Amino acid sequence: MDRRTCLQLLSILSLAGNKAAAQQPQPPAPSRIDDAQLQAALKLMGLEFDEKQRQMMLPGLNRSLNGMEGLRTVDVPLDTEPAIAFHPGLPGRAAAAGKPRFRPTVHKPAPWKSDEDLAFLPVARLAPLLRARKISSVDLTKLYLARLKQHSPKLLCLITLTEELALQQAARADQEIRRGRYRGPLHGVPWGAKDLFATRGIPTTWGAEPFQQQVIDYDATVVERLDKAGAVLLAKLSMGALAMGGLWFGGMTKTPWNTEQSSSGSSAGSASATAAGLVGFALGTETLGSIVSPSIRCGVVGLRPTYGRVSRYGAMGLSWTMDKIGPICRSAEDCALVLNAIYGPDGRDRTVTADPFHWEPRKRLAGLRIGVLEKAFANTKGEEQKLYDQALADLRKAGVTMKPVDVPDDAGSRRLMVILNAEAAAAFDDITRDGRVNQLRGQQAGDWPNSFRTARLVPAVEYLRAQRIRARLVTQMEQFFQDWDVLVGPPNTLLSVTNLTGHPEVVAPCGFVDGMPRGLGFYGRLYDEGSPLRVALAYEQATDWHTRRPPLT
Repeated sequence: MDRRTCLQLLSILSLAGNKAAAQQPQPPAPSRIDDAQLQAALKLMGLEFDEKQRQMMLPGLNRSLNGMEGLRTVDVPLDTEPAIAFHPGLPGRAAAAGKPRFRPTVHKPAPWKSDEDLAFLPVARLAPLLRARKISSVDLTKLYLARLKQHSPKLLCLITLTEELALQQAARADQEIRRGRYRGPLHGVPWGAKDLFATRGIPTTWGAEPFQQQVIDYDATVVERLDKAGAVLLAKLSMGALAMGGLWFGGMTKTPWNTEQSSSGSSAGSASATAAGLVGFALGTETLGSIVSPSIRCGVVGLRPTYGRVSRYGAMGLSWTMDKIGPICRSAEDCALVLNAIYGPDGRDRTVTADPFHWEPRKRLAGLRIGVLEKAFANTKGEEQKLYDQALADLRKAGVTMKPVDVPDDAGSRRLMVILNAEAAAAFDDITRDGRVNQLRGQQAGDWPNSFRTARLVPAVEYLRAQRIRARLVTQMEQFFQDWDVLVGPPNTLLSVTNLTGHPEVVAPCGFVDGMPRGLGFYGRLYDEGSPLRVALAYEQATDWHTRRPPLT
């Protein structure tokens, strides 16, 4: 911290004071807030105090206004988190003991008929081809680069092509594999990053006009770890501006199943490019559906891991107590392979725990306690209900035993979205106040600019009350999951509550309605992504929805 910043902080602290100082006589502050303004503000908050109480408040409010204005003069980098942290689970929870059990399926190299067949292979099938040198990473990288150049203009899923870096990494992978230095199933596999992950020397735009020229001088932890695993970074993929929806400064990202429709978001390009066979896999993030929703719309497999499973260092912060990083792939096992490479503490993100990740796809499902959200499925209608009925029948044929279960009512969790809105407004307060937020293409009532301005009026007292209610919700859900390992349901049934409590979810394609993909949701216990992934894998093995290709031609 430089001398100027230290002096700023000391000045601000002297304005704020402490409880003891507040009890001493204070010099009168300029009266910029009067009684009429105070009454109007109280009305907005649903509060009412008598005249004597209001007159007593006014001097302190005017002093506080000076203090807040002083705080605004401090330069706070966008990657600075608040000095608070959310930890899912019950109080006193310790990381699970033991070493990770990682035993992925071993596939033999299998022939392919065309470049398109190769482009759509899941990572689990590409890996043995690369290891056996049936294909080279350079050739595979060139194939994906060509497909990105061909299809991304129509899908609007690409922001920055990292062609030079990709070819360098691919050549390095080929050389290492030839020398017997095989790093694992991601070695030589090309991938795409949602454009909110810092990549040294490469633009990281956050999909937003004010940051189109932003270049960060370090790599996000997940980028470092995938590089260590030997993966090849092909591209920075589109995202809804500042992680909402599919609209970015280049336009609306499309689903390859219908290029007249949005891919949803905010991990819009990650899902679209994976579904279109333009990358081997991609990384996305989720705060409230940003992995699950585009994965459904694009017909791919998405994994939202437990909160605190993957380091967020170097990722754009939207809601510090809700943001999560996860893979978007063409199969459930691919999600396990990617998660295994990126999870765990890095000494930078204080929310990340040391819980081991277990992936044992050959382990029988008989020992899992699997619940089915029958009431949620019953609330679907028409073709969608028929689709889900068939999906559950296919699961049972695959040997998955499910018992009906009712989850705690999550209606109250929707009111807790004040947490997300307040944290997002705090994250981007600078561009709200200086007007740069007006540069965003989305300026409707449901877009970030209006949300940021509106959340400016959320009192800290109400935000903290919401966090306390959230703590009760976490306890409630943890007690509920003591009896269950996996829940199967429509993928949006528990979207808000599990994003608040930090529980993981896998979404897998399960069919089509009106030509558009639909998904099946698998929810798991905290820090146990392996169990819902195993059930999703069983469903994949009983069906072929995950192998369907969009009509790109």
